[in-house]
Amino acid sequence: MTGQLAFVESPVQLLNVLEWAHAAASAPEPGAAAPGGRSAALPALPSQRTRPRAQAPAPRPEAAAPGLTIVVLSPTDPMSRGQLRRMAQLARDEGFHVRWQEARGGRGALVRTLRDLAPLLRTADRVIVGDPFSRYVQLLLTLFGPRRLTVVDDGTATMEFAAQLARGERLVRWHRKGSRGPRELVLAPVTALARRRLAPTRRRTVEIFTSLPVDPPPGTTVTPHTFAWTRARFGPPRLTRGADLVGTSLVETGVVDAGRYTQAVADLARAHGATRYFAHRRESTEKLHRIAVETGLEIVRPDLPLEVIARRGPIGRTVVSFPSTVVHTLPLALHGTGVKVAVCEIAPEWLSEHVSPRAQGFLAGVAGTAAHEVDRLTAARATPAVERLEFG
Repeated sequence: MTGQLAFVESPVQLLNVLEWAHAAASAPEPGAAAPGGRSAALPALPSQRTRPRAQAPAPRPEAAAPGLTIVVLSPTDPMSRGQLRRMAQLARDEGFHVRWQEARGGRGALVRTLRDLAPLLRTADRVIVGDPFSRYVQLLLTLFGPRRLTVVDDGTATMEFAAQLARGERLVRWHRKGSRGPRELVLAPVTALARRRLAPTRRRTVEIFTSLPVDPPPGTTVTPHTFAWTRARFGPPRLTRGADLVGTSLVETGVVDAGRYTQAVADLARAHGATRYFAHRRESTEKLHRIAVETGLEIVRPDLPLEVIARRGPIGRTVVSFPSTVVHTLPLALHGTGVKVAVCEIAPEWLSEHVSPRAQGFLAGVAGTAAHEVDRLTAARATPAVERLEFG
């Protein structure tokens, strides 16, 4: 078996595959990482005062990832597709082969995708996935079990995946209720087999490449993700005087009430003097229109993942977010730039009545485990609860 195969379904997953390849190119010789713990530490984050604006090219990823093919299992929503196409071009510029697969393109798409990808899967020594909860990825893993498996970040779901893997639980997204509907019952055998394929064995190694705080499940290796490729390729950014808000899809996933969310955004904008709202790619047009009308914020639809957008700039001197992945990733991507990041907790009364009982605890954990440089904001007034700290 030769070659390495990555399956991505979102722009962030594709970005993190590039980050993984960059980290692998800079990694120490094999043997430095032991199963059940973190890999040897990556190089220290650079100082903005010492790193010149004109940077030396990053190591070519092909040296660390020979034969790596990135397969985009294309989603259907236009925003995700647009960002993915731009990220795919960045990957091609790095020398990778990117294969665009219309995996959800109507009748027969599933069978056609499996037929097209079967030869690649049979010869892949390593498979890299961004979303272990994806039904598509789970189905692919049930058909072909790789000897080496790497899971890269796809948001805070990585934390839940690591916890469920360690506890031996079935894989369920944190915002879904525990009850099983007809669809879940039909797919239960696939999910069960996929979970076994995502666990380490004597014949299979499992690596989690993450910027999030996770405890290594038994037998796995956790490799730190520091956004070294993003920092090497972009920036440093020009900083604006105002603040920027980061949107979330918590309303679209049914976790937070839409009215409560809009009011919280208005409170945050007023408290911090924000002028722009960076929309999540899954946020609905109707909700964004309401936010623009009721708050006066400029709605920005990023054409790349926010970590890249922020690194390229311009970006506000303060970035405020609800509990999401960016409270872990932006401090890394913006290290040394002087940008301040704050997280606003989700109050219990904001939650939808239909949300999973686990949601409040999970969101609190996301906010509570953010980098120590990140400010915590009280949900009641969306104002700073602690003294602000500056990166670098």
